[in-house]
Amino acid sequence: MVSKIDKYVIGKVKEKRLEKGFSQSQLAFEMDLPTSFIGMIESGKYEKKYNVSHLNEIARIFECSLYDLLPAKPL
Repeated sequence: MVSKIDKYVIGKVKEKRLEKGFSQSQLAFEMDLPTSFIGMIESGKYEKKYNVSHLNEIARIFECSLYDLLPAKPL
């Protein structure tokens, strides 16, 4: 089951991805992951989610802080 915090993070990553003009496939390629990985996470149909290493890599790719991907206060 995907938790509230996971849903929040998935939404923030998607928002940042679109802001930066990346497709799901481009982000997966940059992260050296299967091209379907991001789509599986964003669809919400699977129990896939990002881990801390993924978030660190995403922040590096998007040139942002990890804090940009997390809520300001606990959910």
